Amino acid sequence: MLATQICQKSNSFYFVAYPAEDLLRRIQFVTRFYQEHPHETAAPRQAIDQGDEIGQFIARIERKDHAFQREISVRKLKEIENFYETAESQPPIPGTILLFSREKLQFEPIAGFEHMGNLHEPHEPFLIIDGQHRLAALHFYLKKHPEDARMDVPCVIFDGNTQDFAIEMFVVINSTPTRINKSHLVDLYEKITWTTPDKQMAALISKWLYERDDSPLQYKINRLGTRSRQKKWLLQAELFNELMRWLKDWRGSGADIRKEAERRYRIVRDFLKAASGVWGDAWGNERYMITRPVTLKAMIRVAAELDKKNKTEPEEGRVERWMHMLQPWASEKQKFQMAGFYERFAARGQVERIHRVFTELWRLLRLEN
Repeated sequence: MLATQICQKSNSFYFVAYPAEDLLRRIQFVTRFYQEHPHETAAPRQAIDQGDEIGQFIARIERKDHAFQREISVRKLKEIENFYETAESQPPIPGTILLFSREKLQFEPIAGFEHMGNLHEPHEPFLIIDGQHRLAALHFYLKKHPEDARMDVPCVIFDGNTQDFAIEMFVVINSTPTRINKSHLVDLYEKITWTTPDKQMAALISKWLYERDDSPLQYKINRLGTRSRQKKWLLQAELFNELMRWLKDWRGSGADIRKEAERRYRIVRDFLKAASGVWGDAWGNERYMITRPVTLKAMIRVAAELDKKNKTEPEEGRVERWMHMLQPWASEKQKFQMAGFYERFAARGQVERIHRVFTELWRLLRLEN
């Protein structure tokens, strides 16, 4: 296909005017799916009325862990389709669709032109960085107006050579609260280069706490942001915000990020292992507030304070030392029972309540500030 190669710094990508019917055959509608376990597959969707064509279309969309896009909105799809119907004299899709292929695409310049030539299409369908709703609406529009099938759709194509940049583009485009939930963004922060080092580090720690076998929070973090098929203890975005609070004074960069993230991950891991041993049968018990967000976030603040006070202590034997240090908590479990918890830790909101719980946990340790 004829394409214009666009070169910026050390990267290149491509602009293509894709005929609508060809484009729809070359894309794959995929929404973001967070696996609860490494080999888990997406849960079957609820039955859709056979007469609901849009509902049936959305139900067939695949859900994968490596996809960019959030789930398609029926309301938004219908609104865009209606716009296409009423756009009699104006271009229905004047803005570019952003596409991505994991393959490294071959580009052959035309004689006499350095940046114009033939771009070989990938073997696998394109993933959509931006424009999934517009293309889904186009699918339904062309069913009613097949005479527009050869209408050109402006597309920018990124390939396997620019994968990190493609992810950055997705985050830039979707980084407002009304368009994408915070937990989804956190999941991408570690892969982008323009964000701050503390955000990259917090995203890495959050990821490791979710997926590593030695983490007390393994599979207990809700990465979806709004719903989950299994019982979770806290949202990924909540954990991320608490880690950011701890990392705000860090001034490293570059290669230091993973090294420091690994160090702090092990601190949180060891602290929560020690805490779970001290809390005993109250850990993970629904009759207690121990593994609810308010207390977990307060405990991470305790871990952060201990890190400030004990930066030189060896990692070896740390869990045992901290279990001994946290032992006063064991005799105060009744304060953290579900019944009466909000009265015992009365506050004007969650932020104040977390601070109150942290203050009490720290006071019980009888450590100097």
